[in-house]
Amino acid sequence: MDQPVAVVTGSSRGIGRAIALKLASDGYRTVINYLSNAEKAEELKQEIKKLGGTAITLAADIADSQEATRLIDNAVAEFGRIDCLVNNAGVNHDQLLVRMGDDDWGKIINTNLNAAFYCSRAALKHMIRKKSGCLVHISSVVGLAGNPGQSHYAAAKAGLLGFSATIAKEYGARSIRSNVVAPGFIQSDMTSALTEAQSKQLLSAISLGRLGDPMDVANLVAFLASEKASYITGQCLRVDGGMTI
Repeated sequence: MDQPVAVVTGSSRGIGRAIALKLASDGYRTVINYLSNAEKAEELKQEIKKLGGTAITLAADIADSQEATRLIDNAVAEFGRIDCLVNNAGVNHDQLLVRMGDDDWGKIINTNLNAAFYCSRAALKHMIRKKSGCLVHISSVVGLAGNPGQSHYAAAKAGLLGFSATIAKEYGARSIRSNVVAPGFIQSDMTSALTEAQSKQLLSAISLGRLGDPMDVANLVAFLASEKASYITGQCLRVDGGMTI
């Protein structure tokens, strides 16, 4: 019961998966949240168990307020506490602004920004009682610099910066910290589908000359969640290989 508990939204694959795996290896009892990919979530759970960790899987559409609250409350009911919330879940669908429909805009804002609000609100109620906790919000360098075809995604990811900073100011007196991690281009199914020419153009904009690995993001999240970062709050840290220098 003394082991800390982390909830990672959208953690059945990609960056979220790496974050859940890293936190579990650091001793967190981990809640793997997913929307529809139960098989991948279960695979991650078993991998964590093989490493000697403890994990559960919880399905929830956190773009819905009631489901987000249920996710957090079920995690606390299972483990008795929540110490770290990682708002990682996100989706995107590129579209030029003038061609973007209301539903296109709403879906991206709901999943990438509103879901973070719903989950954070639910988690904070538990963290306030024990006067400790950590929130890490996964944004994007697109939220800092913009990107053609991603006005909705950029708006949502930029919104996380102000949202996180406000949490840091409102609840710092309760020893609750809130920070943002802004990844650049990270290896994924999307980047693996790029042509050689597209890859070359992309890498030319990155100072380190390579794509990031999901564990590059996970390592930073784990640091921010740890006592080593106990005096860091209200910050946005980039993991982009120097792309936005």
